[in-house]
Amino acid sequence: MNDHYLKKLDRVTAILTQLQSKPIVRAQDLAAKFDVSVRTIYRDVKTLENAGIPIVGEAGSGYSLMDGYKLPPVMFTKEEVLSFITAEKLMQKFLHQSLGNHYQSAMEKVRSVLKYSDRNLIQNIEKQIDVYNYHPKTEDNIQNIIPIILESIAEKKQITLEYATVDSNVSMRTIEVVGVFFEFNYWYIMAFCTLRNDFRQFRVDRILQIFKTQNPFLQEYGQINDYRQNPNGNKTKVRLLVEKKIIGHLSNSKKYYGLIDEVERENGVELIFETDWINEGFPRWLITFADYAEVLEPESLKVSLKELVTKISNNI
Repeated sequence: MNDHYLKKLDRVTAILTQLQSKPIVRAQDLAAKFDVSVRTIYRDVKTLENAGIPIVGEAGSGYSLMDGYKLPPVMFTKEEVLSFITAEKLMQKFLHQSLGNHYQSAMEKVRSVLKYSDRNLIQNIEKQIDVYNYHPKTEDNIQNIIPIILESIAEKKQITLEYATVDSNVSMRTIEVVGVFFEFNYWYIMAFCTLRNDFRQFRVDRILQIFKTQNPFLQEYGQINDYRQNPNGNKTKVRLLVEKKIIGHLSNSKKYYGLIDEVERENGVELIFETDWINEGFPRWLITFADYAEVLEPESLKVSLKELVTKISNNI
């Protein structure tokens, strides 16, 4: 069998896997995924149909497997098995507690369909891989909280939260969840808040109670990243001129404090932020490298920084 037919066999098998895992698959998406023409995908789909696979749909609209049709379990390559082991180690360290049991159950099902030799491979190598996470795990206040949130997104139904802010102020919020994301060791919700009539971020570990409702979303939403770029209008613009020799030490933290742009200047690097923490968090972070930085704006940050330095000086 020559290389051309081997490639076609691999591609046709991969298309069948896509059909098993998605409700509908477009030829254009498959062509982009496998770097072939749409016409080639049409021929591959025809090959599957000739082999007796009941495919519903047609060119231009998308394809799916006939409802109720069952295929034998998918076989995994050795490289895929090794990727599962690595992914499992990552999930053990970073997966949210409310999803942990579900993921473990899913992995047990994956292991159950592996060949005997692949099971031995997992047993021999899984203790040789580890992921070190130095951040403490957050504890769930509510069992299965992430699945509840994801269900509300899928069903497009509002949920009501009892939520505690960083200052321990507790309020009730009715929200329409756009999505969830993980950042700086915490899980967050991006949602439209009906109380504020604007988009807000909510940290999952600060949710005290959660209630599902039957109220439908009031509007349609796009992808989560469309809203994370500018979640609300309460941010303050900050511009710093920082000496180049210190920039490498800020590579992780500057993103956390709202970095939106970085411009190299003749006398340093200008960092531009949009931050929610202008009164407390930002000046306390800035003071750790303030001897290498100049505040360009706002003036209020200079005042906060001077007051913080004075307080530290008096305490010493």
